[in-house]
Amino acid sequence: MNTVSTSRAEAPPAAAAPRRALVWDAPVRAFHWLMVLCFFGAYLSAESERWRLLHLTLGYTMIGLVGFRVVWGLVGTRHARFASFVRGPAAVLRYLRSLWSRQPEHHVGHNPAGALAIVALLALTLVVAASGWATYSEAGGEWLEDLHEGAAELMMGLVVVHIVAVLAASWLHRENLIGAMIGGRKAGAPQDGVKRAWRGVAALMLAAVLGFWWMQWRDAPAAPAAGPAAEARQDRHGRHHD
Repeated sequence: MNTVSTSRAEAPPAAAAPRRALVWDAPVRAFHWLMVLCFFGAYLSAESERWRLLHLTLGYTMIGLVGFRVVWGLVGTRHARFASFVRGPAAVLRYLRSLWSRQPEHHVGHNPAGALAIVALLALTLVVAASGWATYSEAGGEWLEDLHEGAAELMMGLVVVHIVAVLAASWLHRENLIGAMIGGRKAGAPQDGVKRAWRGVAALMLAAVLGFWWMQWRDAPAAPAAGPAAEARQDRHGRHHD
C-alpha cells in the first residue's frame, strides 16, 4: 500500500494561531462581575429611601466579596494571589513609562498599575461599607455620612479611571482585556496559565450571594413611611447637591 506523506519542511506554511492560556480562574471572574453589579447598583440606589434595602444589601454583599477576595488572594491560583501581581512604586513607574515605548511591558496577569488600582478599590470598598453601616446605624455624626459619600464618589472616579485604563491597555497590547475577564484566557504560553478554573468555588460564592439576597428579601419588613431620620438624611442630601 502506498502512503503519501509530507515532511515538515515540505508542508505548506500555516498561520500560527496565537497562543492563549487560562489566566483568570472562575472565582476571580465571578468576584469581578459581582463587584461591578453591586457597586453600580448601590451607587444608583444611594439617594432613594425606597431602595434603601437594595442599597444596604448590595453594600453588605461587597463586604463579603472583599473578604473572599482577600482569602483567595492568599490561597488562590497563581495569578489570583497578591504575591504574584502587587509590586512596588518602581515597578509601577517602569510599566507606565513602557507604555510610551514601541514595546510596552506585557504581563500575563495584572500589570503593576492595574494591581495598584485593585488594591485601592478593595480598600475603598471597606471604607465605603463601614462608613455606610455606621451612618445607617446612626453610630456617629454627620461626618460619617460625608465620609461615606466622599469615599463613594472617590471610588466611582477610580472605577472610571480603571475602565479607561483597561480600554487603553487593550488597544496598546492588542488584546481584549474585558473579554479575558469574561472567558478567562489571555495571550500566553500554556505554562503561563493555571491548570484549573475552580468553577466549584465560583459556584459556591454565587450560591452564597444569592442565598444572602434571598434572606434579605424574605425577612424584609414592610416599607415604613419616611420617619424623622429618613427625612433628615434626605434634607442633608438636598443640601449636599444644591
